Amino acid sequence: MATSGARTRTAAAPAGSAELTGAEALALRTTSLLLRPHPTARPTDVAGVVEWFGAMQAQDAASGLWSLGLRLPGWTQADVRAALERREALRTWPMRGTVHLVPARDARWMLEVSGVRILDAAGPRRASLGLSLEDVDRAADVLGEALAGGVRMTRSECLGTLNAAGFDTTAQRGYHLIWYAAQRGVTCIAPHVGTEQTFALLDEWVPDPHRPDRDEALGILALRYFRSHGPTTRKDFAGWTGLTAADAKRGIAAAGTALTTVTVDGVESVVDPALLDAPREPVDDVHTLPGFDEYLLGYKDRSLMVDAAHKQAIIPGANGVFQSTVVRGGRVVGTWKRTLTKTKVKVAVRPLVDLDADTRARVDAALEAYAAFVGLPLAVDWAAA
Repeated sequence: MATSGARTRTAAAPAGSAELTGAEALALRTTSLLLRPHPTARPTDVAGVVEWFGAMQAQDAASGLWSLGLRLPGWTQADVRAALERREALRTWPMRGTVHLVPARDARWMLEVSGVRILDAAGPRRASLGLSLEDVDRAADVLGEALAGGVRMTRSECLGTLNAAGFDTTAQRGYHLIWYAAQRGVTCIAPHVGTEQTFALLDEWVPDPHRPDRDEALGILALRYFRSHGPTTRKDFAGWTGLTAADAKRGIAAAGTALTTVTVDGVESVVDPALLDAPREPVDDVHTLPGFDEYLLGYKDRSLMVDAAHKQAIIPGANGVFQSTVVRGGRVVGTWKRTLTKTKVKVAVRPLVDLDADTRARVDAALEAYAAFVGLPLAVDWAAA
């Protein structure tokens, strides 16, 4: 059964009928990620972009803002922040224990379907911090009571509230208690106030949540993931959501005819059939992506986008902290770091391959778009390749 809102197509490609090369798949994947014009998808606001993806990794708030700005040309950082204040999306820990932007009305069911696996596995970490299940549940209740009535508190205020209630919040205990309250669905991450993260009650921030049954929820996850990341594999979907292989398969089945299969260099992959109408010629775009963009974070297998020799430069020390990347033709060709001052944004670009003058000019233009997004003049420093 197709999920609610699933696209139907009278001439959908039969399963396995399309064979794609890696280059064709990369062109289509760039399209599905809304970095090229899509044949049907034209989200025009934050709510539309986040719903298209289903979830966008955003443990770094600034990266999350630029991931949205990239896909909403002409929008500024202030515009995106205003949309988040309007609750078009919110941040929480819906899967893999990692902060994502999600559609506000979908936050609760996502926590219950995919986030619950991380919650169930939290016992060893809790024990290592000297916390019991009773401790973390009581802390969630303390935060729930403090936030009731439309209150928003900063992280430091949450820690102060927990300290006043007798909790020791040192040595990562405070982070774990705040995480647990959100993972249980008591709180959610509200937009920053100044430079500080804030928290609110999820039930008050989103008083009318969507409540699909489990099969429909799995189908929604599958549809949104593959339409925004495809063509890619069921293994990538399971890795992205943290679902079991069985639930990943169940979700794809629940999506019904809204998804189809293709082969990419002989490997079975899943895709939104509408994407097969998109151009498949090699990509020649240049993008300056934030470090935690879905372009790389949405996959277990990143070989289409990243040369193995460049992994260390993109994820130094393999510690899970991704550098911001320069992407040309769908492939990562450099990294960049930005420093914001009161008068300008300074960007250091480090090429990973030789870039000619024309490509460097296109990178500069892409960075000018970022500077316009944050509302500051740009100063670029090119390091040697």
